[in-house]
Amino acid sequence: MRTQKYNLQGIKVFFYILMIAILGWFLCMQFFGANEQGNDVQSQSPVYTGTFYWEKEDGSKQKINLPGNYEIKPGHTMILSTTLSEDYDATSFAIRSSLQDVKFYVGDELRTEYSTKDTRLAGKNSASRYIFCPTTYRDAGKTLRIELTTYTSNYSGVVNEIYCGSQAEIWQYIYNDYGMSTFIAFFILFAGITSIIFGSALKFTYHTTFSMEYLGWCMVMGATWMLGESKIRQILIPNASSLASLCFVMIMLSPLPLLFYADSIQNGKHRKLYKYIGCIALLNFAVSSILYLAKVKDYIETLPVAQCILICVFILVFIHLCQYIRKYSHSRSDYFLLFGLFLVLVCIAIESISVYFVAMISGIFIGIGMIVLLLTNIVRTIHRIQLIEQTRHQKELDIEKKENKKITLQMMQSLSTTIEAKDEYTRGHSRRVAQYAALVAKSLGWTDQEIENIKSCAYLHDIGKIGIPDQILNKPGQLTEDEFSLIKQHTIIGQDILKDITIIPHLGEVTRSHHEHYDGTGYPDGLKGNEIPIQARIIALCDSYDAMNSKRIYRNALSFKQIKEEIEKNAGTQFDPEITKIFLKLMDDESLFNLEHEIIPVQENTIDKFISDVVSTIKNQEETKNHDYLTGLPVRSVGQKYIAIAMQKTTGCLIFLDMDNLKKINDVYGHKAGDRALKSLGKLLLDIPLDKITCRMGGDEFLLFLPKVNSEQAEKILAQVIEQFKGIVENDDEIHFATLSAGMLMTTKNDNFEDACSKADKALYYVKQNGKNNYSFYNQIQHKNTSNNTADLKQIAKSLQTSGSYTGALSLDFREFTRHYEYIHQLMVRNHSCCYLVMVTMETVEDTLPYIEKIEEALTHMGEAIHKNIRKVDVCTRYSAMQYLIILSQPTEAEIPNIMTRIFIQYYKLQDSQNFTPTYEYITMKD
Repeated sequence: MRTQKYNLQGIKVFFYILMIAILGWFLCMQFFGANEQGNDVQSQSPVYTGTFYWEKEDGSKQKINLPGNYEIKPGHTMILSTTLSEDYDATSFAIRSSLQDVKFYVGDELRTEYSTKDTRLAGKNSASRYIFCPTTYRDAGKTLRIELTTYTSNYSGVVNEIYCGSQAEIWQYIYNDYGMSTFIAFFILFAGITSIIFGSALKFTYHTTFSMEYLGWCMVMGATWMLGESKIRQILIPNASSLASLCFVMIMLSPLPLLFYADSIQNGKHRKLYKYIGCIALLNFAVSSILYLAKVKDYIETLPVAQCILICVFILVFIHLCQYIRKYSHSRSDYFLLFGLFLVLVCIAIESISVYFVAMISGIFIGIGMIVLLLTNIVRTIHRIQLIEQTRHQKELDIEKKENKKITLQMMQSLSTTIEAKDEYTRGHSRRVAQYAALVAKSLGWTDQEIENIKSCAYLHDIGKIGIPDQILNKPGQLTEDEFSLIKQHTIIGQDILKDITIIPHLGEVTRSHHEHYDGTGYPDGLKGNEIPIQARIIALCDSYDAMNSKRIYRNALSFKQIKEEIEKNAGTQFDPEITKIFLKLMDDESLFNLEHEIIPVQENTIDKFISDVVSTIKNQEETKNHDYLTGLPVRSVGQKYIAIAMQKTTGCLIFLDMDNLKKINDVYGHKAGDRALKSLGKLLLDIPLDKITCRMGGDEFLLFLPKVNSEQAEKILAQVIEQFKGIVENDDEIHFATLSAGMLMTTKNDNFEDACSKADKALYYVKQNGKNNYSFYNQIQHKNTSNNTADLKQIAKSLQTSGSYTGALSLDFREFTRHYEYIHQLMVRNHSCCYLVMVTMETVEDTLPYIEKIEEALTHMGEAIHKNIRKVDVCTRYSAMQYLIILSQPTEAEIPNIMTRIFIQYYKLQDSQNFTPTYEYITMKD
């Protein structure tokens, strides 16, 4: 295999050198070779419809059809003639030569001659191109004669289409026919170069060979072939002859990258055979090039050999890949690759046949096949990169897992110390429990890995205490029932914290179950017997032992005898009886005692003290940062977070509180008086005798959440707060007119916090709109006095004109509206035009009390009706809870009723409920 790789590698190196040399030669021909492009760059022309005759050597004439193919020997000249019409006025005649020398005669005058005999370096025929003959109206009635001479039998007697018109029209016509294939060729060329670069980059990145690089070479060669066969190649580059020759060279060399491509896919399975075939392709190229340089044979004449080699290579590669993919691959992308190869094989066959005829294909089939093959190869490359990345990622994960586990195990003790820093009496507890558990596990005959795992579980078994308030953890007296219920949550909290740690088996379940009792009376799940993980049963006993053997804030450590009696008494009820026997044996042989008196390294003590100091500092900072110093309540961000979390877990009531008239108090009596009112309200909220979460939102706004209450309980609590606040402020002359307004919303589990807060805020807004000093639920607000909300429209207009400081229902929109109003008003004054200010009011039907949802629905529908039916030059805004303002730009006064009628008709189409009747009034904006 190594020898085969070395031999094929030599061909690869030679191929790269050869391609670089060819590229250099081609560029030199373009920069320093003869410019064959001329001035032929123009577009569309109609086909010449006159009659042409073939003037044979025996003097006879034959009428011919164009285009056509006639019998004439290589090297002989075919003469075509036609008589120009009396009204002829075209500026050019044109014909495409097919490896032919061309001469144009008008009358007896030689107008145009084309031959590369004196400029070409090799070969015996002139390259195919379009030849233009200039003509004028003076040539009308004259005889036009065309002489065609070629030295190859492939194109001897070939007569292509003849055009008549201006060069611009002819080129446009030609471009319309052949431009697409040229565009495809350039696209394939770009895609091929990109594939080579991309494949090389992948090779450099992944240190392995990708077939994309060799496919790129195939595409570059195919694109070069298409450009060489392009009918407009003479306007693309200065030396079209070199490109014409290059397209044949690409055909001869294309088996090489194809073999490289197949070899890279099959991992060298047929490398020796491919080496011989590659040598044959190179030999054919060498022989053909020698004959071409010696002007014995043109590439077109030796092309069949190269085509046979290419087709054989393609068929062979296709068969080999079919066998390989069928045997070794089950990837769908590989079957797509086979489809692409088959399509390219068909396209190459079509191109190989068409090159000998006057066909208009010019490589377009190869282009289509190459594009399909590129797409299938991209899919395959992506799939291979995915596999490589998955393999590499898996290796990285394995390494990372080992490193993480190592680091995790090293940090366990430090982490447990961090947890225990919240309670100075339990410092070192987790470390001791881990050591006791390891002794028990060892006695049970566990492996070293299992022992390490249970030690890790023991280190973190109490991590859930992070979520328990310090005042409960460090309470000197007996815990209340509620406090003990909260303490029991630490097992669930711990499991939730550790649920994503997978490097330590059973960590989450052990943390959750280490307070389960063997008889099923433990918590949190009431598991019984073997339902409890054995690791949790071991840690439960070790945890209880260390708790009894350690001093607590509410008692001293128990004696050895008392501990042993307690453990024996609870064997079979709280503790696993089998594990208890082992543990009592360890107590009796003083194994536990020796562990307890092991000297902890100085470094470990230093770490413990450092972590304890850090935790204390963090706790002090958190207490300062998360609370409003004035009211003692949590700040907005913290309070909202707690409330949002609580709403996900339970039902309750969300209350949005606002202190009325605080600004007035601050303005009249100063901020000290306002602060006094805020402090009083903060204290009242903190003193609510039920579970609650409250915070200061900022300024005079507060948010309160009462979990697990019904509407009657919530209303009763809020009424008490309002009444107590009233009793506090009425005895204070400076803050006596401060009152409370509140919006309430009953929430269900998993309600969206933002939506709920918005609804409570809307309820508060409507309370404040209806006199303040009250409260109401969101879905129980009744709209009152809506029919009396109409303001003096003239006063509103004056306010709009003189001030932009008004704050209506939508302050931001209204402020923007005031700017428009002032601008339009000034425009009216300057242009002596007239606009109108219209107020739309939603009047409630008598004896109806619509809910807030119905009010919002009606106002929304009215807004939609206005936006759909006012003109583009008009402006509107929502002015208050039940009103809209509209500026109508330059209507006649008679048009206003029609505009408003359209709006109201649209409103009634949208609004099913008829609880509201829209009305309007208007004034001119001149005043």
